[in-house]
Amino acid sequence: MIPPDQERLAEALAVERLHGDQAPLFVAERIGALALAGDDAGIARWVEIAKKLDWLRRAAAERSS
Repeated sequence: MIPPDQERLAEALAVERLHGDQAPLFVAERIGALALAGDDAGIARWVEIAKKLDWLRRAAAERSS
């Protein structure tokens, strides 16, 4: 079984590949939809994905500078 931390990182990578520059917007919209639906567990999952996505984007920016 994959640890949750690694699973969120894999999900963030997939979101980045699918949505590119629009990935943060996609994640924010997903969190908003889950909030409207009252899905606290879903929100928590996507907040963790957002953190991993942010980490990936910062690491990529540091490598390119």
